[in-house]
Amino acid sequence: MTERPAEPRGRRRPRLLYLAFYFPPSRASGVYRPRATANRLVELGWDVTVFAAPLPFLYDTIGSVDDKLMDTVDPRITLVRPSLNRFVWETDLREYSGFRARFPFLAQSLYTWGQEHVFPEHYASWARASVRKALRMHARRRFDVVLATGNPFASFGAAWLFHKLTRTPYIIDYRDSWTLDQFSEEPRFEDGHPAWRWEGRVLGAAANSLYVNDAQRAWHADRHPHAADRMMTVLNGWDADTLPSIAEPPPAAREAAGAAAEGHAPRFTYVGTVTDQQPIEPLVEGFSRAREHPDMADASLDFYGYFGFFKASVKVLRNRFAAAAAVAGRAGAEPGEGGGEGAEDDGVLAPGVRYRGPVSKTELAGVYRDSDVLVFLNGGGRYVTSGKIFEYMAAGRPIVSVHTPGSAAEELLRGYPLWFNPGGLDPADIAVSMAAAAKAAAGLDGRQVAEAREYAGRFSRNVTLEPLIARLTELAVRRRGVAGRGGSQ
Repeated sequence: MTERPAEPRGRRRPRLLYLAFYFPPSRASGVYRPRATANRLVELGWDVTVFAAPLPFLYDTIGSVDDKLMDTVDPRITLVRPSLNRFVWETDLREYSGFRARFPFLAQSLYTWGQEHVFPEHYASWARASVRKALRMHARRRFDVVLATGNPFASFGAAWLFHKLTRTPYIIDYRDSWTLDQFSEEPRFEDGHPAWRWEGRVLGAAANSLYVNDAQRAWHADRHPHAADRMMTVLNGWDADTLPSIAEPPPAAREAAGAAAEGHAPRFTYVGTVTDQQPIEPLVEGFSRAREHPDMADASLDFYGYFGFFKASVKVLRNRFAAAAAVAGRAGAEPGEGGGEGAEDDGVLAPGVRYRGPVSKTELAGVYRDSDVLVFLNGGGRYVTSGKIFEYMAAGRPIVSVHTPGSAAEELLRGYPLWFNPGGLDPADIAVSMAAAAKAAAGLDGRQVAEAREYAGRFSRNVTLEPLIARLTELAVRRRGVAGRGGSQ
């Protein structure tokens, strides 16, 4: 990393230290919010330094990258990758340090002690390395404010410690919850676990904490009332740099306009990471039933994205699709379908359902353009919004919800004119919604697509990030004023 020379004090731009472990080329689902935030701040004249995961961890340890995503990062951002002790991920004896190889039980005991008494997360070593590096950089050119995003939540601990040592204000961004299981809606840790103590400590000193929906913010306010008045909701959003400024009608409508609608097979699409928290079985059965409707026999459902965040997830999730197809009574309808022989090679998951593989965010515009209907398959309830729903709305396509009632995304979708809501996970209701959405797609015109996009416009990143940017600016101005009066550095 090469640092820029110091600027004259009078012209110095506000300077941000952004602790964002998952940053491009990581493909983690939470990477897009930090990417967009850093890019936007640079556009507005900020000097942004991002501390992110070391590349060997992304490429070699978890194998979770999207190389093309790096092309969307503003080159004016200074990117630093502090070291990480991969102790818990080391499975090859040849990777062990000399100390661990000679004293494996002692090494494990020391590591466990650190988890219990220093910081309760496997990324703690990255946080310590981040603080050391940040202090050296701060001594040369002062940071005005720190923004830390979790997970991992070691970034929160690093922001807290850096604040204690330098008095630099910090904001923490809960992309995910630390102590709340957002899917079971129960506390993630038992009473007395060190995570609770650390969370209270971090929130107590933070200038603000951010949450992706009001329910998530309210839960944390109830658990940590001492910090409730500094909690803010900052919604996720969609990124204008990866979607076209104007969306044309779906293929079904374009073909109808050209008098070629007869025989058009509706194209349903899911975009995103498939996880074990999602209701796969109701979707597969509902789609199977939908294909029994007139004009839906040849309908297709394509999955674009990854199966899980780790390689071991792929087989488990494929088996769930196969089992769901069998329950629907359609397994073995065609060679290789429903997860049978050859399914892994040809991408078939169930009759009419195919896995198309990952697609870079930079290429998603083409996927949306070629889709008639988007399927919002989402796990979790009132605490889970999912960043993907904003992108779905911006695509200007009919959206079919497949999730439990009460999802946080419902608050957003109520105003979207092309939302088809089964009201739950009954496969029969899902089938009706899918058939209705396909029919609507065939009749869409440019005006209707524009209306859908107009509603989605209120959730573009530049809009949803405004409260955060205003607060960061306020903190930076105040910090520079204190420094200018000879206050604490």
